[in-house]
Amino acid sequence: MTEQELIQKLEKIERLFAGATSDGERGAAANARDRMHAKLQKIQQDTTKSLVEYRFSMKDMWTRKLFTALLRSYGISPYRYKRQRYTTVMAKVSKSFVDETLWPEFQALSKVLSEYVSNITEKVIQDHIFKDISEASVMEEPKQLDL
Repeated sequence: MTEQELIQKLEKIERLFAGATSDGERGAAANARDRMHAKLQKIQQDTTKSLVEYRFSMKDMWTRKLFTALLRSYGISPYRYKRQRYTTVMAKVSKSFVDETLWPEFQALSKVLSEYVSNITEKVIQDHIFKDISEASVMEEPKQLDL
């Protein structure tokens, strides 16, 4: 997958979550995304008391960067408290938004980026280190002597 193909796939996912279903709806997708932002802001303003402070634990810095960028794209300010791990992301947001939009979109984007990084890693290793990128062999442990 080339970088341009990756960008197109990510944009397709964005359009899907923004409500667009075809390439001809790019303009409509941008408007839909703006409406989603407005809807989120209205929900957050109307239900300030129902905002929940979430703690998201990311497995690595790449998924953390993706997640914080996604939060910011929706106008949500990510943060963490002192002494929290670097991979921890805190955010105040409604439960319904997390369940219906934020988390499903993050999972879809994360899957695409993980596949891309994995493919690039394998290609670099094969091209510049060694052609065989298969996993290590699994062997039986040596038998122990009975004492």
